[in-house]
Amino acid sequence: MTKPVSKGLPERFRKAMRKYWQLFAMLVVPLTFVFVFNYMVYPNLRIAFMNYRPARGWNSDWVGFEIFRMVFKDADFYRALRNTVVFNIADIILHFPAPIILALMLNELRFSKYKRISQTILYLPHFLSAIIIASIAYTLLKPETGLVNVALRDAGLIERGIPFLTDRWYWVFTYLTINIWQAMGWGSIIYLSTISSIDPGLYDAAIVDGANRFKRLWHITLPGIKPTIVILLIMRLGQLLGSGFERLYAFGNVNVREFQYQISIYIYEKGLGPAGDFSRSAAVGLFQTVIGCILVFGSDRIAKKLGEDGLL
Repeated sequence: MTKPVSKGLPERFRKAMRKYWQLFAMLVVPLTFVFVFNYMVYPNLRIAFMNYRPARGWNSDWVGFEIFRMVFKDADFYRALRNTVVFNIADIILHFPAPIILALMLNELRFSKYKRISQTILYLPHFLSAIIIASIAYTLLKPETGLVNVALRDAGLIERGIPFLTDRWYWVFTYLTINIWQAMGWGSIIYLSTISSIDPGLYDAAIVDGANRFKRLWHITLPGIKPTIVILLIMRLGQLLGSGFERLYAFGNVNVREFQYQISIYIYEKGLGPAGDFSRSAAVGLFQTVIGCILVFGSDRIAKKLGEDGLL
């Protein structure tokens, strides 16, 4: 007679604990971190439904959805929402393929030492703070004395310096390009690990059949990492209303405020800054979370209908 699954699972878990207890112990710190900073804060979201005042604390007046109605009537909120969505869509179109292409290129390198050096150089920007990157960018891209503009003038390509970070349209191009440069190296790691798990016998068989390098990449490598691409795309769509405050604040100035003003800047100025309207910031944050969940579940369902494994 088959043993019930409910009785078998605890026994398998005990065996796994005895065999891999070091790995389980290593999970304690990150799981505690996630629990404290991601789950224990959920009860405090009730301030989105209160006219919260720090002096009164949880005795502040309940106002229901009044804070949300105030936010949705605010023209600045819609301006921030528009900029956030547009920039994130542009970021998905331009940035999402970059780590995939980079991983495919790195995988084709045959000199292991050169490959390791290249990966180290490409990963490094991920560990630089937005302030450091913005300082370097402002120094290199100054219209008159920046190294980039000086080199372009000396080459005879331009007559006047290009205001990369002080003109709003040039700022959009520069901002998105710097984001790609900073993140694509680190983002390629997961694709490289997926490529390494593809059965080498498939490549050997393709070589025997006369497939060149491009055909092997197109018919073996890309299909092999397709599930990973789908999962990461679903997760990225869930961040459609997200915006990095540090980068926007570091690269912001008066001339580009029209495009720099995104949801994170809105939350800071209307909620966490001098205004101190914590209820508004909590309401906007809750709105971002709800929309993000809807996008994740919706895109996951669409992916499954198209025959992909999906995320959930």
